[in-house]
Amino acid sequence: MESLDDVIDAMIADRVIHRHRRKWLIAIAAVLVLALVIFVTGGWKEKKGRKVDTLKAPVTLTAGRYEFGFTSAEIIRTPKTTYDPAKSRLVVSFDLKNVDTEKHETQSLSGDLLQLVPGHGADLIDSNGATCRDQLNYKLVYGLPAVPCTAEFKVPNDFKESVVEIGVLGEKWESDNALLGLSDKPYWHNEEATAVVQLETTIKTEKKDK
Repeated sequence: MESLDDVIDAMIADRVIHRHRRKWLIAIAAVLVLALVIFVTGGWKEKKGRKVDTLKAPVTLTAGRYEFGFTSAEIIRTPKTTYDPAKSRLVVSFDLKNVDTEKHETQSLSGDLLQLVPGHGADLIDSNGATCRDQLNYKLVYGLPAVPCTAEFKVPNDFKESVVEIGVLGEKWESDNALLGLSDKPYWHNEEATAVVQLETTIKTEKKDK
């Protein structure tokens, strides 16, 4: 038969075990809650709203049927004259090559395939297309070397970003949904974002007659 001391020791030990068990249960519950929060908010990996790569110029990339070699960006300011207000434009320079292995077709760059990403919730700004060899909407022939080109973007007169971001879109070679009675022959369409290119800017002021 157990002595009174043994009974007291057993009661104390039981209380100690219950006290520590409660602490362990609380600790385990806290870990589980933390793990759940991390899972719901996207895991340990940093969340990113952008689903395409952000690249820094100079850089070469392929988007759809074109290969771009981005080099520089320049903010060109035009002073106010007697007849015209002051204005600014962003000019991005790049080498452009037609890599259309599907159709081998001569084609000019559409203005909506290059877009300025102003940030701060502002709307994207389409380019004017590509000016190559002093010709806007220059026709690029498949198989020929890359040609130096520029694209212009209309920006506010006080635009002064030291680094600009240009969104590059690429068309996809695919057919429409034949189940809907559309053509099942593939063609270039359905532009999608391919990358965002960051370019450091310089500022130039044009001289104009008064």
